[in-house]
Amino acid sequence: MEVILNKLQLPTDKNIRYLLVILVGILLAMGFLAGPSFFSFNNLQSMSSQMPLLGLLALAMAVCMLTGGINLSIIATTNACGLVMASIITQAPDSVAMLVIALAGGVAIAVMIGLFNGALIAYVGVSPILATLGMMTLINGLNVLISGGSVISGFPNTLLVLGNGVFFGIPMPLILFAVFAIGLWALLEHTRLGRTIYLMGSNEKATRFSGINTKKATLSVYVLSSILCWVAALVMMAKFNSAKAGYGESYLLIAILASVLGGINPDGGFGRIIGIALALIVLQTLESGLNLLGVSSYLTMALWGGILILFIFLQKNKA
Repeated sequence: MEVILNKLQLPTDKNIRYLLVILVGILLAMGFLAGPSFFSFNNLQSMSSQMPLLGLLALAMAVCMLTGGINLSIIATTNACGLVMASIITQAPDSVAMLVIALAGGVAIAVMIGLFNGALIAYVGVSPILATLGMMTLINGLNVLISGGSVISGFPNTLLVLGNGVFFGIPMPLILFAVFAIGLWALLEHTRLGRTIYLMGSNEKATRFSGINTKKATLSVYVLSSILCWVAALVMMAKFNSAKAGYGESYLLIAILASVLGGINPDGGFGRIIGIALALIVLQTLESGLNLLGVSSYLTMALWGGILILFIFLQKNKA
């Protein structure tokens, strides 16, 4: 396998090389089985409009995993932001001022949740998995209590265009994902906070003893994760023209899957945004192709897991 990859002169990052090989294999298989319909413009546009929501959630998960942590409250946070914004917007759907207030309210909720998560982990000393699990349970309960489990709908076109509009043939959700993915890449690669995140993931204790304020960095990471959830909430609201406490529950494990498949080390310290983008393309390509073939969604989930196992096998075999 290594000899073939070297002859193909693929990128030096082994995670990216393996993802590219898996992606080519899927494309060849789907081209043979599904024919021209798989590569049609409509199908490609459909794929590119479905991927961004999961992509934003994967970014929200990945930035926490890079520090050696995890954020199990991303879906609950997304729904909380969505419900708050939806409740405000529906008071006066045609009011621009109300839309601005709703967006500010959503950001405020996201920052508040991020600060609570970060404070529990950094200052109280709760493990990330327990802190965010508790926050997830708390927020889910509040979401259902406040909304009564009902759907809130009826948003202005200004908002709906974010989920269903196109710009020069490119779906708006994909543009949003690209903007925030590039922004996160720039933060991780070219800022002090980004270097601190990688150092914390490699060795948090050594980073703290070197004089870096790891507690402040942890707060920043979980606030950043929650803000990405706020963006995901905007896309979800615009796509479904509604908000509900139970939306997107299946995305939690898939966001972790996409992050790990993209090369994020669950123990922290290593991972690249380009890897997550490739992993998302692999997952979406497989799902869309199997949908065209009429394959059950349950089998699709099983194959996603199979790809992850294959990827881990390749990584361990390399090691």
